Amino acid sequence: MKSISLLGSTGSIGANVLSIVRRHPDRFRILSLSAGRNVQLLAEQTREFLPTVVSVATETAAHELRELLGDAAPRIVHGPEGAAEAATVKGANLCFSAIVGAAGLPPTWAAIDAGIDVALANKETLVTAGTLILELARKRGVNLMPVDSEHSAIFQSMVGHNVHEVRCLILTASGGPFRDRDPKTLTEVTVEEALNHPTWKMGRKITIDSATLMNKGLEVIEARWLFDIPPEKIDVVIHPESIIHSMVEFVDGQVVSQMGVPDMCGPIAYALSYPERLEAVMPRMDLAKIGCLNFRPVNRAAFPCLDLAFEALKGPEDAPCVLNGANEVAVQAFLDGRIGFTQIPQIIRRTVETAAGRGLSDLDDVLAADRRARDTAAILLDKAASNGLSTSTETQNEARNV
Repeated sequence: MKSISLLGSTGSIGANVLSIVRRHPDRFRILSLSAGRNVQLLAEQTREFLPTVVSVATETAAHELRELLGDAAPRIVHGPEGAAEAATVKGANLCFSAIVGAAGLPPTWAAIDAGIDVALANKETLVTAGTLILELARKRGVNLMPVDSEHSAIFQSMVGHNVHEVRCLILTASGGPFRDRDPKTLTEVTVEEALNHPTWKMGRKITIDSATLMNKGLEVIEARWLFDIPPEKIDVVIHPESIIHSMVEFVDGQVVSQMGVPDMCGPIAYALSYPERLEAVMPRMDLAKIGCLNFRPVNRAAFPCLDLAFEALKGPEDAPCVLNGANEVAVQAFLDGRIGFTQIPQIIRRTVETAAGRGLSDLDDVLAADRRARDTAAILLDKAASNGLSTSTETQNEARNV
């Protein structure tokens, strides 16, 4: 039986993890839950799965949870320290990391440092600290299991092969809601339009990332570290049907792909049960009904976030971390109505140009780079709100002094 610490239990990934655990109580048990501020749902999960430790974002949320659970409450902790405690709860042999954003890095780091295998749905862990995370995992003898559908597909396609046989990793992208839209009209995109994803049902932040293709850019960075593949051997193609989740082209010219209906339960279950497979996780795929599978190149001029990710991999060591922090700030600003859709990559590019350029030797360096990115992006956002985006020396200098 696998004993699981679940980070991000109230999000869409976390809810799917619990649905699989619910169907297989003989194979999995939940030892800890960690969430943000959705106290009502977390209380329901706690009553059902009886974890020994539950973590929330704030002290206020912890107080609310204690009131809801009463005498039946387990140990309730909060903040980054609480998330780390939940990640490393005694007896856990798998940490399922599904917190959204850079907030997932510290507790995932704690789990790896404690020698606990990780099912990694939090792509920001490798985006912000790829080299350091892989070094720590090797040192502690920890296995990292990919959960993103694209990385799970590559992982499955690589079975029986080694990295030296790979010519190229090909990540597929749905293209988001604007894959067929006239690029000239992207300046007019509304929040509601950007949140209307044609294929996947996801949280708000990742849905905007899919619309800008930054989600695919972050996946490129994650793939670079997960599979020890240089960025020049990673490609992205638009695949609107989202049936082929990614492909591996080998040096002999043959291509292996993994297919399935667009449902995250498949890769989640595979990460939970590996090296075995669970039965009847997803609906069967009717290829005759699907009919055709289509592919086309990315319009990189219309969606510059993808190239920003490739550039970050070739830049200073902290550039991917700065890129990620800037993206989180810019996406939230778009969701809040402070900037337009096409200003998201502008904010990201100028933040990386201004704030990146330092090495990373430990977790503190990564967290400092993340803060520097957010502070810099905030200054640039203020300028965007008042005067439009500026590249003046005064603005750049002000941002560099954060």
